Amino acid sequence: MKIALFGGTFDPVHRGHLAVARAAAAKFSLDLIYFAPADIPPHKQKRELTDFRHRFAMLALATAGDPRFVPSLIDAPTGKPNYSVETVRRLKAGLKRSAKLYFIIGMDAFADIATWRDPVALLGECEFIVASRPGYSLGDAAGALPRELRPSPARMAELRKRSSGTIAVSGATIHLLGSVAADVSSTEIRVAAARSSRQLTRLVTPEVAEYIRKEHLYEMGSVRARPAKAR
Repeated sequence: MKIALFGGTFDPVHRGHLAVARAAAAKFSLDLIYFAPADIPPHKQKRELTDFRHRFAMLALATAGDPRFVPSLIDAPTGKPNYSVETVRRLKAGLKRSAKLYFIIGMDAFADIATWRDPVALLGECEFIVASRPGYSLGDAAGALPRELRPSPARMAELRKRSSGTIAVSGATIHLLGSVAADVSSTEIRVAAARSSRQLTRLVTPEVAEYIRKEHLYEMGSVRARPAKAR
């Protein structure tokens, strides 16, 4: 069985997230994708996060239509930061030995992978599927790796010519997923919701849009968010 972990704040989950998941599932024949909202993401502490229960509820609504998509509580609130290397290890502990695990991540987040906790160990735990954007190459993904895992300069020059494919180095396998058509940002959604924009359903599923309206999320002056705690 092929399984992927798709982590993030999902504040809120949007059509872009779902498009990436569908593209990854089709490209790599994934059987299940666990969407795991982080309670306290170490790398996103400069702005307030919507309460975990709301983010998880929206994720459950957005993924209900696809049996391959599973909303996961693996990073549910514990009062401690959610480090991906620990999340991956907890997930693997509950899988069969025959299962193959992938980690889905956007290029923007992967660009900082070398600054994550135990990045070399994390990259060795599973294969990474990096959702690309226009203008990025395998060379960009390779350049983001911790220094000890980066390919040689000659190899890097070759990878910069490729906009998709796989990098296999000692201790890491990275697959670059070509740019997905639905380019949506959570920031754009929060702005639309705050302005009561009718374009909200263009950015999120109808069920999520209704939940946002009903719970008055992302409105100006909303008190339903709390700051992420420090590392």
